[in-house]
Amino acid sequence: MKSLSPARIALIVACALVLVYLILPVLIIVPISFSSARFLTFPPPSLSLRWYQQYFSNSAWMQATQVTLIVAAFTVVIATPLGVAAAYAISQSKLRIMRMIHMALLLPLVVPIIITAVGIFFIYARVGLVATLPGLVLANVMLGLPYVVISVLAGLQSFDPAQEMVARSLGMNRFRSFFAVTLPQIKSSVVAGAIFAFISAMDETVIALFISGGRYQPLTKRMFTALRDEIDPTIAAISTLMTAASFMLVLVASARQKKAA
Repeated sequence: MKSLSPARIALIVACALVLVYLILPVLIIVPISFSSARFLTFPPPSLSLRWYQQYFSNSAWMQATQVTLIVAAFTVVIATPLGVAAAYAISQSKLRIMRMIHMALLLPLVVPIIITAVGIFFIYARVGLVATLPGLVLANVMLGLPYVVISVLAGLQSFDPAQEMVARSLGMNRFRSFFAVTLPQIKSSVVAGAIFAFISAMDETVIALFISGGRYQPLTKRMFTALRDEIDPTIAAISTLMTAASFMLVLVASARQKKAA
């Protein structure tokens, strides 16, 4: 058996420490969510489901959850076709302007989120979209669009465009050939991009703090407000549920990406 070199051992240890650092918050929050204590306490003195019951029986939490799911669903419905169309146009065109459009679409991933939030707030304040459901949806579409574009572009790189050209040479127009030939072969990448857009909309906090309010407050803003007013273990229960949901969706997206590769 080949022995490990000191450099390889150091690399393994470093990777393990990074993984522990990333997982540690989850390892703390999950036990706290099952605590019977009135306040956030770690380790919990005893186990209980009272905070999960508190979450599901509270109308304010349920209202915020409903808003979050509606915004995330509409984000997927709007961002996915826009992202697919943009990725297809970028992959097909050799024009310099397409590279600029590509860079512009990825800006939400590069620009600090607080700057984006301030800009959106000032624009929404002028057009009357603050504290509205359409405002939340449009903001999250902008944030989710880059994930769809990146995922679909990755799928298109492994697709042979000659297949679509053959379909068009047989009489299909570009629109029909895309849906008949290209889309079925990149659907895993499209689904993966849609999942990441959904997760982005579900977890977004900073922009929600600026532009949401009244009836239309997503779960993340309600959690932030609850932490500011009172340290309630219900937050830990909600965080555990959201982490579990995001983790499962990431697993599905990863499986789709591997299937497409």
